[in-house]
Amino acid sequence: MRFVIQRVTEAAVRVDGELLGQIEKGYLVLIGVAESDTEEIADKMVKKMISLRIFEDEQGKTNLALKDVGGSLLLVSQFTLYANCKKGNRPSFIEAGSPEKANALYEYIIKKCRESVEWVETGRFGADMKVSLLNDGPFTIVLDSEKL
Repeated sequence: MRFVIQRVTEAAVRVDGELLGQIEKGYLVLIGVAESDTEEIADKMVKKMISLRIFEDEQGKTNLALKDVGGSLLLVSQFTLYANCKKGNRPSFIEAGSPEKANALYEYIIKKCRESVEWVETGRFGADMKVSLLNDGPFTIVLDSEKL
């Protein structure tokens, strides 16, 4: 499982011009699921993401977590995080989880995040989404379950 976590001052996701989710201060999280991923892996990833201390305190040090700043989450499914570009110029996505598996884990991650974070917005699984954001920093972290 892979999360690309971007600290943002604002972010939004739209499908066909319809606003699906919008947040202010918090994380825009792109979520990639592999076929071998499980709910247990998702639990570890969510716990790590929510606990990351990447917001600045009064001294300007990255010492505060999402809950410390009242931050929100915008969760977007992103199978292309499992693109394999080793062979040729056209990416292969065979390492990504099947749509059924990925959607089930995406929904599970949303549920787990809502247990800990007050404001959680989402995209729409499998849709052609337009994501906009104002990256704060910029500050971007890649969490990979194989490296936790």
